[in-house]
Parts: sequence; structure tokens; C-alpha cells
Amino acid sequence: MIRLLLLLLLIATALAPADAGQRFRERLRERMMQRAQGMQQAPAPGGVEIAYGGDPLQKLDFWRASAPGAPLVIFVHGGGWKRGDKANATGPAKVTHWQASGYAVASINYRLVPSATVEQQAQDVADAVAALRAQATKLGLDSARIVLMGHSAGAHLAALVGTDPRYFAKAGMPPDAVRGVVLLDGAAYDVPRQLTSGARFMGETYAEAFGSDPVRQQSLSPTFQAAAPNAPDFLILHIDREDGTAQSNALGAALRQAGTPAEVKAVEGKGLRGHMEINRKLGEPDYPATALVDAYLKRRFAR
Repeated sequence: MIRLLLLLLLIATALAPADAGQRFRERLRERMMQRAQGMQQAPAPGGVEIAYGGDPLQKLDFWRASAPGAPLVIFVHGGGWKRGDKANATGPAKVTHWQASGYAVASINYRLVPSATVEQQAQDVADAVAALRAQATKLGLDSARIVLMGHSAGAHLAALVGTDPRYFAKAGMPPDAVRGVVLLDGAAYDVPRQLTSGARFMGETYAEAFGSDPVRQQSLSPTFQAAAPNAPDFLILHIDREDGTAQSNALGAALRQAGTPAEVKAVEGKGLRGHMEINRKLGEPDYPATALVDAYLKRRFAR
């Protein structure tokens, strides 16, 4: 089915007028992403749901580690800021793989556009981190060893709260409330650039999320917020796509210029398939990104 949708996308690109073709391509891409997300397996069993706010979407799933005082990986799902869910964000392998490494895992929901703003989404991420830190003893966690991770739009939100300290501050936390941030194939790290040069398939989605005010767009751009203080360390992974590669490299450069360690790595995969695989396959032992993330987590969780 996905191959058929890709074929239709190529036909639309070749035959449709520019404006109509772009709208059609975006809607087709939306359908492809929804289908790909729907194909993902449910998270591993054994998780418990925890509310971190009063809205029905301000909830997270939590998987306890086998021993107390465990490090914690917090995952932020993607979905173009307007869809996605904690139930299909983790993929089939992540939770069991990280639990086997001795880590606890959380996958968070957040309020969605258009009912909420991107600013509110970023605050939801920060508030979820704060809620888990506040319950660290009860949940068997080491609150000093947390890594925040996100995919796609979730990568943007994780990067934003890791670079703009106002979100953590509002939640009562310092900029180093997490030990590191892992970004999986995001692209909206520089929103104005993404809207002008990288929005061939997602223009409507970016416009809905970030609007037309250039000041607001910059305030929601992690690359523009990369001046210190930041989260202590970043791992930025991207597949082979032009906008994601350029934006990942630019964010890494901005962070390093500010004195924040940031490693940028390319992993296998192209197009929508590669974009979905970096989320779905992470944790599988033979998927190359798994080793990169494992090494990063081991380093950042070292006492």
C-alpha cells in the first residue's frame, strides 16, 4: 500500500499544477504518515499511565526498571505537532531494549495543534519531565540521570525545551534537568528556513503549527535559541534527506558555538520510509542507530 501511495505521489509531482500538486502531495504524505504510524506495534506491556496535568492528553506511559535508582529515557512522539500518541511512539523494540540495559522508560503525550500551540506543547514536555523527577523515589528513578529523546516533531519539541531554558524554568527546573537530548530526524530546528526551503511536502503543516509571525517562528526555533544555557549534551541523528541533514548540521554547529557538546550523525534510510524507520526500528540490535544511541546513553548515564 505504501508503494502505491509513493507511486501516486510521483505521478502527482509530474502532472499536477504547482500549487495544486503541492497540496495533493502534502495530503498524500499525511495519509502515508498516518498509515505508517498505525502500523507500529503498541508499546511493550507492563507500563502504567501517569497524569502530569489536567488535560486528557497530559499523560505519559511509564515502564519501571528492574532495580531502583535507575536512569530514565523520556520519549516524545512525532506527528506534525497535530497527531501521534504515546501508545504508538515507542516502536516494538525500544522499551524492552532499554529495560534490558537497566533503564526506566517513559513515553509522553502532549496537547495537539490546533487545540494547543507549539509553545504549550513544549511546556507539556517540560512539565512531564518535572512530574517524573518529582516522583523519582516512588518510581525507582535517579532524577539526576534523565535523557530526553524525540522523533520528528517530537525531536523539535525536545530540542526546543533543551535550548530555551524558559520551559524548564516555568516547570521549576534548571537547564540541566536532563543530562542529554537525543533528536531523531527532526527538521524544524530553524523554522523560517524550513518554511522557505524545506516545506515542499509539509508546508501547510508547518504554517499551521508556526504561523506567519517571523518573531514567533524564531522563538520556536532551537537553532535560534542555542545560546547558553542549554541542556548539557546533544546527539542529533538524521537520515538521508536534504532538509533534515541541513537543519541537523546547523543546530549542531549553533550548539557547539555556544559551548554545548553536540554530535551530529547520519544514519541509513531515505525519504518517508527512512524517517519512520528511525523511530520504528530503534532498539533493534541490527539497526545502526541503535548502537549510536546505546553508546550515547551509556556515556550520559555514567555516574
